[in-house]
Amino acid sequence: MASRKNPASPGDLSELFHRSFRLLRHSWSQRLAPFELTPHQFRALHTLTRNAADPHSAGGMRLKDVAERLRIAARSATEVIDHLEAKGLVARGADPVDRRATLVTLTDAGRELTEQVRTAHRAHTEDYFSRLDAAERAELARILGKLSGPAEHQ
Repeated sequence: MASRKNPASPGDLSELFHRSFRLLRHSWSQRLAPFELTPHQFRALHTLTRNAADPHSAGGMRLKDVAERLRIAARSATEVIDHLEAKGLVARGADPVDRRATLVTLTDAGRELTEQVRTAHRAHTEDYFSRLDAAERAELARILGKLSGPAEHQ
């Protein structure tokens, strides 16, 4: 009960943070529905887009690298890529450096959809955080940056 009297207790802060994140994630999932994408699928498309922009990339990514970037199991990444491939958003091809390996690349339809979703995501983010004024947004960014940086005592 003591934490109810002190809304700044670590337990209450954790709960508020978690609840805010769940609401943001849920509303984003709803916004993805018209694009017929799940959050994991969009994250995979976004990861492939960023990789394609890297001048040092081989033009695609191996599934294990997609899994690592998404922080999911390789089997889960395979399922995500299978769904995206079935939708014509990605293609699998031979790695020119290692014939045993397969690279996943975005198709033109995948690049176009990714840009549409990124535009919707920017609008969603702006809408979600619109209840905060500029100073509150700056303070939230400062605090989240501090929390997401290296911890002194882990």
